[in-house]
Amino acid sequence: MAVNVAHKYGTGVKPQDFIQGMTKNQEAFNDWFEKFAWASEEDREFFASLRHRDDLRCLIIAADWCGDVVRNVPVVLRALEETEIPTEIMVMEDHLDLMDEFLTMGGRAIPVVIFADTGGHVLAKWGPRPQHVQAVMTAFKQQNPDRNAPDYEEKIKVARAEMLAQYGEGTGYQQVIVKELRDVLSAI
Repeated sequence: MAVNVAHKYGTGVKPQDFIQGMTKNQEAFNDWFEKFAWASEEDREFFASLRHRDDLRCLIIAADWCGDVVRNVPVVLRALEETEIPTEIMVMEDHLDLMDEFLTMGGRAIPVVIFADTGGHVLAKWGPRPQHVQAVMTAFKQQNPDRNAPDYEEKIKVARAEMLAQYGEGTGYQQVIVKELRDVLSAI
């Protein structure tokens, strides 16, 4: 990834300010945030071990209206709390230039969690969803490339329902995100 995000440092909002400023889905966001628990002490220790990494920064492209943000960003924030990596939320509508550098299959899908060094060089990214949930959308897009097809809206509703089913009822998906973030951070 040749994208450099240094010019974005300091232009986002602190996670707490994002949460307090939410005009949609704040209660659900806080609910997922409060339900987070480490399933593995080893995972928690891995994230805590990153505290000495003063070379890392995290930018999260998000918006309060997005269901994937409401489910996934609380997990990302709780995991990153352990790392003490400076983290900013980039509200998508205020940072479309950044969003357009991190498209998913040509579309604006959020959240996007970007890890970069202090010089702004992007080292890794995660998002917009756990891989097993994203696989549903990937398959849908491959099978339905024409957004103007008469049955597109009906089919995407089915795909979205399947993605919701893939998340499951409880907090199990949160440990999937923790594992995926750990894999991403381990590779840096």
